[in-house]
Amino acid sequence: MTDQQPQQQQVQLRIDESKMNTTYANTIRTSNTNDELIMDFGLNMPMQAPGQPPMVVFSVGSRVVMNWAGAKRLAMSIGGAVRQYEERFGEIDINPPQNPGQPVDSAPTADPSAN
Repeated sequence: MTDQQPQQQQVQLRIDESKMNTTYANTIRTSNTNDELIMDFGLNMPMQAPGQPPMVVFSVGSRVVMNWAGAKRLAMSIGGAVRQYEERFGEIDINPPQNPGQPVDSAPTADPSAN
């Protein structure tokens, strides 16, 4: 008997970006079924009409539907990319302090410490 390893074949990967659209998203909404994860990417745009309370409009630009195995691979890939970014540039602050005098880009929220 000989101990033979199966030979590995190299596979070339070609990425076709000819039909790709690039958009910017600053907000994501997720929902799911037992079989799939649904992600709506879009823009969170604050609006205020004179005499009306502030309103935030979520304009959905793209919807991506994935099975759960693909969603887990995506989460691992994004987690690795964020980790590498933070190792290089420092921790990403997801709640940066607001600069005094600068307009706030979201609807006001109740202050829980005011009670």
